Amino acid sequence: MDQDRETVVYDVVINDEEQYSIWPSDRPMPGGWRAVDVRGTEETCLAHIEEHWTDMRPRSVRLAMQANESAGGAT
Repeated sequence: MDQDRETVVYDVVINDEEQYSIWPSDRPMPGGWRAVDVRGTEETCLAHIEEHWTDMRPRSVRLAMQANESAGGAT
């Protein structure tokens, strides 16, 4: 049986596309993700994500759109 969700300690994780998630700190980190040095309850971690992940677009999409805007293209 899984631990009660309120007692699980999570890490905030991010991938190369700068997309955030949470991951139980007692489990091996999934490939392609790294911790961002925020650890705590689900509520604490999700609050951090909500505060810092203000643009939901993947990094590659944001960069492509910025390049298009710099080149004078329409969005």
